[in-house]
Amino acid sequence: MIESITLTDFRNHKTCRIGTGGHRNIIITGPNGAGKTAILEALSMLSGDRGMRGAPMNEVARFDGAGGFSVYANLQDDSEICVYFNPTDTNRHARIDGENATLSELSKKIRAVWVTPREDRIFTDAASERRAFFDRMTACFDSAHAGRVAKHAKLFTERAGALKMGADDKWMDALDTQIAAVAVAIAAARIQYAGEVNYFLNDAAVSVAGMVESMIMNSNAADSEREYFAYLKKNRMLINDKMVLDGVNKSDFGVFNQVLNLPSNLTSTGQQKTTLLNLILAHAKLVFTKTGMSPIILLDEAAAHLDSDARAKLFSELGKNNAQVWATGLDADVFRDVPDAEFVACINGVAHNII
Repeated sequence: MIESITLTDFRNHKTCRIGTGGHRNIIITGPNGAGKTAILEALSMLSGDRGMRGAPMNEVARFDGAGGFSVYANLQDDSEICVYFNPTDTNRHARIDGENATLSELSKKIRAVWVTPREDRIFTDAASERRAFFDRMTACFDSAHAGRVAKHAKLFTERAGALKMGADDKWMDALDTQIAAVAVAIAAARIQYAGEVNYFLNDAAVSVAGMVESMIMNSNAADSEREYFAYLKKNRMLINDKMVLDGVNKSDFGVFNQVLNLPSNLTSTGQQKTTLLNLILAHAKLVFTKTGMSPIILLDEAAAHLDSDARAKLFSELGKNNAQVWATGLDADVFRDVPDAEFVACINGVAHNII
């Protein structure tokens, strides 16, 4: 877990240091535009990710700063990690205990998962948004998953270009063989993640549906590759100059609310937020069980859409979870019942611990 974090020239923070005091829950409150979300974004980068907003690095650097930024953290195990960006660079860099490191190595020190107001709509958004969300969750346990998803998208683009050029069967066979193998690996990882997170998920269940997922559940990986390859070979045509294919690019995740006996997209906004938070807490338990690491949970506007009963249940769960939670909100009084909490006030890009 994190003992302290220091931001330099990050978003609207010229400099900012927050100590956790060894607490499991860190509550950051303040008005809109104060820089609360920026602190969570900085934390999300410490896991090697691009950040929960996915913004270009030059936009993350403080507007009137030198053009770069740094995020530095002391961890509970006495190690130090840092992510930084120089104005002349094209990407960010990492250090562990003062030594240069790859961004992927940061995931061995920190596992982070987050919920922002954008994810509050995950059950009603387009299937592509849900795929991106659950693929990110899956990648926490399968380090190659994100690369497979990116490779699949690239192969699809190459396939469309090959069809437009009138490529021969030998060329298309080679492409479709690669696509089938990558698609089956993606689908298998999604199925495994859904099954594992459901073990820890209370009052809800995650499912994944799609052509390739169905093939795997009805057969095995090798047969599924052959079956999907046959489908690809049969559909080597363009419709209105576009390639129309089913596969993992069309799969969708569903979350069923077992208390209300309804799909989550048919429940109220508050009930959807409760289910989403339960999913994140279940994910954190899965991280701890599989890796032995206490994950970092980032909850932006954590109490939004929750009534008093739902907040009380959430706060109770926060005290039981093997994770460190960083949560933001407008009103500190809403979080007074959060156990084992350190409170931080944030105003105009300046944050300080509340004594």
